[in-house]
Amino acid sequence: MNHKHTVLSVRQRLLKFIYPLLMKLGKWTGMKAAVLSNRDEKKPLTSIYNRTVYLASGQQLPLEQFKGKKVLLVNTASDCGYTAQYEELQQLYERFPDRLNILAFPANDFKEQEKGDDASIEQFCKLNYGVSFPVAKKSSVIPGPSQHPVFHWLSNPAENGWCNKSPEWNFSKYLLNEEGVLINYFAPGVSPLDVSVIEAVNNG
Repeated sequence: MNHKHTVLSVRQRLLKFIYPLLMKLGKWTGMKAAVLSNRDEKKPLTSIYNRTVYLASGQQLPLEQFKGKKVLLVNTASDCGYTAQYEELQQLYERFPDRLNILAFPANDFKEQEKGDDASIEQFCKLNYGVSFPVAKKSSVIPGPSQHPVFHWLSNPAENGWCNKSPEWNFSKYLLNEEGVLINYFAPGVSPLDVSVIEAVNNG
């Protein structure tokens, strides 16, 4: 493991410092701040629980283990203006231990902002942000032949029933309910602790 990838670089410290300003700017301008909802309560046409995710640790995680709890699926990166959301995701995870699971999908799809290997990414999350929720192996989340099957499901109405929104940047967030129905998309500019996220997790 390369130690330099597990501690915050000068750039990462700067990004963490300006994160609150980035979020305020997003609220003022509406940039990357969309919230999409499954208002018609459309059911998926295929079950997401049929999929298994390979974790950074090498373990396999069958998504059927998440039945009965809400799940927030998030594409992440270590070198992004939104990377500080790891801390907020952990706070959300701790706030709803009996109601919510979170699963991070590191990806290098946007401006080369995730260059580390699986082991260093996992250590980076734990050491700098106290992350205790599962972190998947690095993959691609945007449309294409190498898109992770979970994100193909999340952005394909023929599978999830309604949503065609693929990740627009790092820290796009998709919320499933207790039965595996996709109920919300939250853009990167929506904090994991935003009232819209809290209400969606609390609902039902």
